[in-house]
Amino acid sequence: MTPHNELRLLPWSGTDGKPCFLSTDDNGGPLSRLADRTEAAQLDTGAELVEHALEVLADGETKPEEFRLLATDLAGALRDTLRVAESRGRRLLTPAATPCEDAEGPRLPAAAFG
Repeated sequence: MTPHNELRLLPWSGTDGKPCFLSTDDNGGPLSRLADRTEAAQLDTGAELVEHALEVLADGETKPEEFRLLATDLAGALRDTLRVAESRGRRLLTPAATPCEDAEGPRLPAAAFG
């Protein structure tokens, strides 16, 4: 659930290449649903492209221009995937910080490790 004071990074850029954001506290609104579907399509495309890349790399007769096209497509898919990851990371609820007993973290007895 996105807090109402947070902006959602959308999975597309504006006409000037700058990121687009959505300010809403309705995660089920039409623009939020469109963004969700777009993110899912981008991730599916990336997964399909990885499979294609593996096939191309295994083919010993691939021409240099095919590699260039593949690299261009992979770069675009990676850009989209990173944007989706950033957007989703921003929307994760951060748990309340819990005080630690000390800076090293919890301690387990040796018996806990077998």
